Amino acid sequence: MVNVIADDAEALAVAARLGERFAEGASQRDAQRILPEDELDELSRSGLLGITVPRRHGGAEVSYRTLGGVFRLLAAGDSSIGQIPQNHFFFLDVLRHNATERQLTFFHAEVLAGKRLGNALAEAGAKNAHAFETKLVAQPGGDFRISGTKNYTTGALFAHWIPVFAIDGEDRVNAAFVPSGADGLAVLDDWDGIGQRTTASGTVLLDDVHVPAERVVPHYRTFDGPEIFGAFGQYLHAAIDVGIADAALRDGGEAVRELSRPWWEAGVERTADEPLVVQRFGELALRVRAAGALLAEAGDALDDARRALDSEADDAEVKAAEASIAVTAVRAQADEAAVSVSSEIFALIGARAARTGRNLDRHWRNARTHTLHDPRRWKVQHLGNYALNGIRPPRNGIV
Repeated sequence: MVNVIADDAEALAVAARLGERFAEGASQRDAQRILPEDELDELSRSGLLGITVPRRHGGAEVSYRTLGGVFRLLAAGDSSIGQIPQNHFFFLDVLRHNATERQLTFFHAEVLAGKRLGNALAEAGAKNAHAFETKLVAQPGGDFRISGTKNYTTGALFAHWIPVFAIDGEDRVNAAFVPSGADGLAVLDDWDGIGQRTTASGTVLLDDVHVPAERVVPHYRTFDGPEIFGAFGQYLHAAIDVGIADAALRDGGEAVRELSRPWWEAGVERTADEPLVVQRFGELALRVRAAGALLAEAGDALDDARRALDSEADDAEVKAAEASIAVTAVRAQADEAAVSVSSEIFALIGARAARTGRNLDRHWRNARTHTLHDPRRWKVQHLGNYALNGIRPPRNGIV
């Protein structure tokens, strides 16, 4: 039985409960690379995967701010589990922008029933991360066929539907929704990253896969006008990074209190009472709090922009640009917080932190891996260009 979440408050409460539960086995799953199949089934039953479904279709239609909070809580528990549904919500947003009402009705019902959307986006062999070689080939009668190889397909192994980005005969990007188990579709569990080890971000192979016309959405139309689509996807990535930073600070602090020995010159019984340790831990906590505050600010900016875009307000384009900049800021700060806190906490604990038993290095490995999705330097570049020259970020789905 799948729960249907009623509102924002329930969504956050359920995410907090699940985050705590997922934290219990996170270290073991990482160390032994145990894929979280049971946990994802629990996530489906919780109703969290349907919280962005519009109220007219039976969902809670939670705010962006709430959705960011949900991802932060899940990622703080287990960042692999926190990342897996990122593309689920990404493709629900693809549907929101350009699907027909019939398509929306169908997929919203699927999601509220606990079905999961994966992804088949990136292609390692393409000339850059924003290019696609996979073709959507039209067939007599209006249906399509797809062949190609997709990499970094987080969530695909566990998905009921695998949305595929493919270009049509006019080189336009479309999203084709392929059911798991379709003829010609294979999902390989060949992810061997140093971090986010249980996301199963492997490879999807498509060999002449049939796709009915009603399962294809013209994603290329998303960027015809002002949009926050790119900012939305980046916002979820930022929330995951903040969650990783939360986990590193939480588990690092516990290790300081329970594992570390104070430096003899400090004249204290506990490392947690050593003034220099307290000072440094405060600096790390400040980085995390700053990232969390920027996450909330970005969520509010996205909500504000969404209202302006939906009402076709005169300032909709300005609001969309401001939301993108707010997300750019949190992406940059969350990147820095997750990587630095998960690394620097070791120096406060001492040599015992390097022992494999506590598996504290998983937080750094997870942070370092997840923050590689796209470069922080370009976030700061767009932020600086907007602040200094008033240049709005581009409409490219990455900002």
